[in-house]
Amino acid sequence: MYSVCFAPHETLADRLLKYLPEADGSHDVSHLIRVWKNASIVRAEEGGDELILLASVLLHDCVAVEKDPPLRSKASRLAANRACVILSELGWAQEPIIKVEHSIVAHSFSAGIKPESLEAKILQDADRLDAIGMVGVARCFYVAGTRKERLYDPMDPEAKGRKLNDSSYALDHFQSKLFKLASRFQTATGRRLASERHERLEHFFEEFLGEI
Repeated sequence: MYSVCFAPHETLADRLLKYLPEADGSHDVSHLIRVWKNASIVRAEEGGDELILLASVLLHDCVAVEKDPPLRSKASRLAANRACVILSELGWAQEPIIKVEHSIVAHSFSAGIKPESLEAKILQDADRLDAIGMVGVARCFYVAGTRKERLYDPMDPEAKGRKLNDSSYALDHFQSKLFKLASRFQTATGRRLASERHERLEHFFEEFLGEI
C-alpha cells in the first residue's frame, strides 16, 4: 500500500518496508515517506544514485532503539549492520551494500560520523529536515508526550538560570538540539531548505513563549 509513495521503485519499497520495526509515530512509515520526499528534492538538484538513496532511506531506522544515552549513539550502527544483512539476503552486490551502510551509519546526529558520499550527505540532510520546521515541532512534542515529559519548566522556560534538560522538558529540546541542526547541513539544497524551516522553528518558539 505505501510502496506507491516511492514510485517508480515500488517493488524495492515493498521488499524493504516489511523490515520497518514497530515504531512510535515519529519514526513510522510516514517518517520514511517524508524523508524520501526530502531526499528526492535534494537529489534532483545535487545528483546521487537513486537506488542507493532509496535503500538508505527505507532502512535507516530498521532497528528500533530508545532515544536515551548510551543507546542513542548506537542506533545508526545497529541499523547499518541490519541493512547489510537484509540487502545481502536480497542478492545485492557488496559495493552498493557498503554505500548504503555508510549512508545509514553517518546519518545520525548523535553518532557524530561525517558523511563522505553524496548519498550519505543527502540522507543526513533529508532526515534532519524532518526534525525541524513544523513537522519537527510536532515530532518534538509527540516524543516528549510518549516519554511523559513536561512541556516546559514553568519557573524558567528558556533555561536562563539552569542547565538545559530535554529529557524532562520538551521545550528544552529546541535549544539543546533543534536550533543547532540548520548549521550542519551537507548540501547546498539542504542548507537552503533548512534555513526556511529553521525560521519556522524560531517563530514557533517565540510564539510559544509569548503565550506562556
